[in-house]
Amino acid sequence: MAGVSSCIKYSMFVFNFLFWVCGCIILGVSIWMRVSGAQQVNTCSHTSTIMFAGVNLLIAVGSIIMVLGFLGCCGAVRESRCMLMLFFIGLLLIVILQAIGGIIAAVYKPQVETAVNLTLSANVEALQSTTGTYKEYQETFQEFERENQCCGLVNGPEDWGKNFNQPSSKICQCEVENPSSSDLCTKYQGRYIYKNPCGEVIMKIIKDNLAIIIGISFGLAAIEILGLVFSMTLYCQIGRK
Repeated sequence: MAGVSSCIKYSMFVFNFLFWVCGCIILGVSIWMRVSGAQQVNTCSHTSTIMFAGVNLLIAVGSIIMVLGFLGCCGAVRESRCMLMLFFIGLLLIVILQAIGGIIAAVYKPQVETAVNLTLSANVEALQSTTGTYKEYQETFQEFERENQCCGLVNGPEDWGKNFNQPSSKICQCEVENPSSSDLCTKYQGRYIYKNPCGEVIMKIIKDNLAIIIGISFGLAAIEILGLVFSMTLYCQIGRK
């Protein structure tokens, strides 16, 4: 009877060890994106929900990959067909889900961008509120404006309504040297403010995070297909042993 190829066996072990390491990296990066993104985009809860859906998916994928990598390593070393089959099925399901996710993302991308823009417009009402109900939100958003050198959500200072003209208001104030000659600033109602709307900054944060998610997904796809080939080859060799 044919034996198990040592080359395939140890290649499978090394592959799965690297696969497990990839899972750890993906989990770490996605958690970092979740935490840092929460600090940057908590000014718009619905928008952050859209972005965090993909990040949360990466956290789940990273955790599953760690488990699968462990199964693959043990299955290769112990020559366990059960573990190898569990590894193969789990990995195949991930590949299928990634393909479905990619198709859905491509089909609904315009609708997502429209939904984000509508959400930004809806949050303008919170900036214009003078009742004190959204005071905490307004303070948080002003901090976001200072950190990202932007003003308002969609229409700049107009989004603040009457709040912009409050006594001693520093809303949107351009805090750079020589604001009169800075490309970041413009003069509005007698004072220099940041020129770009924060909606553009929020969209950029979302797109940057989505680009990372897409890049990781494509890189994983190539590795996962290789893992499927290795696991099934070793599974068949053990069966013929």
